[in-house]
Amino acid sequence: MIENGLVQTAPTTGGLLAYLGTFVLAAAVYSLTAHIAARNVLGDVPARRALLVGPGPAAVSVLLQQYGVLAFVVALALDFVLIRYVYRLRLRTTSLVAVIHLVVSVLVLFVVLSAFRLVGTAPG
Repeated sequence: MIENGLVQTAPTTGGLLAYLGTFVLAAAVYSLTAHIAARNVLGDVPARRALLVGPGPAAVSVLLQQYGVLAFVVALALDFVLIRYVYRLRLRTTSLVAVIHLVVSVLVLFVVLSAFRLVGTAPG
């Protein structure tokens, strides 16, 4: 919906199970991409730490989905804080891991959405 020149998104309708499923899937993907980012920068790190990072941005994404850019900024800030706390890093290293986490997450999203669109164009 476009109102006053700004694109506004409305939260999707769905029950509690839909929101829970979205949260669990997003947390799993964000945890996987956090582990990939941490391994890329820090070397060999325990995968369990990434499991503490993923649910934060996933919760923000699900809870603030109707606010678009605000949700993105809050999720990115929370991701930074969680990475810094969980991996006990300096600010510069935390920034690098957070940026790589963002890039890897966007790439995974792009691949999954592209595959979904490709399957959707297949003949019946």
